[in-house]
Amino acid sequence: MDPFEKYQSVIILGSVILGLLLGQIHFVGEYAEFLIVPFLVIMLCGIFLQIPFTQLKNSFKNLRFAGVSLAINFIFNPLLAYTLGYVFLQGSPALWVGFIMLMVTPCTDWYLVFTGLSKGNIVLSTSILPMNLILQLILLPVYLFLFAGTITTLNISFLIESILIILLVPFLISVVLKWISGKFIGEYWLEENIYPKLDHVQLTFLNLAIMSMFASQGEYLVQNPYVLVQLIIPILIFFVIVFIFGQAVGKFIGFNYQDTASLNLTTLARNSPIALAIALTAFPEQPLIALALVIGPLIELPVLGLVAQILLFIRNKKITDVSG
Repeated sequence: MDPFEKYQSVIILGSVILGLLLGQIHFVGEYAEFLIVPFLVIMLCGIFLQIPFTQLKNSFKNLRFAGVSLAINFIFNPLLAYTLGYVFLQGSPALWVGFIMLMVTPCTDWYLVFTGLSKGNIVLSTSILPMNLILQLILLPVYLFLFAGTITTLNISFLIESILIILLVPFLISVVLKWISGKFIGEYWLEENIYPKLDHVQLTFLNLAIMSMFASQGEYLVQNPYVLVQLIIPILIFFVIVFIFGQAVGKFIGFNYQDTASLNLTTLARNSPIALAIALTAFPEQPLIALALVIGPLIELPVLGLVAQILLFIRNKKITDVSG
């Protein structure tokens, strides 16, 4: 993990602070909102370019792992997120919606780093990646309708329109770029020359979008700093429950250590960039929703690092028990 990825949570927090400061300049605060969508489209193009959709069939080669992983990510986790929000965030509907959006979108990229650190099954984790992305894009509007619709008033037509714009446009651009590259430049040109640089490009434009959002909508947050601490407890409880549940399910089904570690990390890591892109586009007048998706990674990344160490401890203990 290079320094840019290692400290991305600190960089994101810095983007929030810089956006708040820039928002005090009248001209910047007035026009910053018009930069959000272009920045997000560029970021999402980078994400979609790297998703191996041609390997989608590999998601189902291990049916037990695929079934369990998808059930936890798209049934157990959403229900848990709604319940925790009901207990801890009833007083702040916007934070509740943001919390749900964060917890129903499983990660599609850097969770593989933590899988490697914990000596998990990286091949198995990679195989589930395309299905995770497709299902979260399809189901996120459904979750918002089912859960967020009971929390706050939703403009469904505007929500669907926003999701289509912010996701369909970069997806189509990525498809066209892949076709052009394969047809006229070379089948592996993108993988060899562009993909290694995309992670930095994605994080750069994500942070630019965050700065723009907080520059345009940050006044409310400055006046209500207490919201930052409201999310810490439900987020931590979510991670603890999902980790314990993943361990229990892996043991019950009979997964080995590698597969159980992969299950833990594919169900723990969250996809805040895509959820944030949708929040910034669909809820531009509710900065607390986006704030929940910004705070999430600040807590999530240290938690995933700790989980990797706990998994290694479990692995080493098993090895010691067997050799003993």
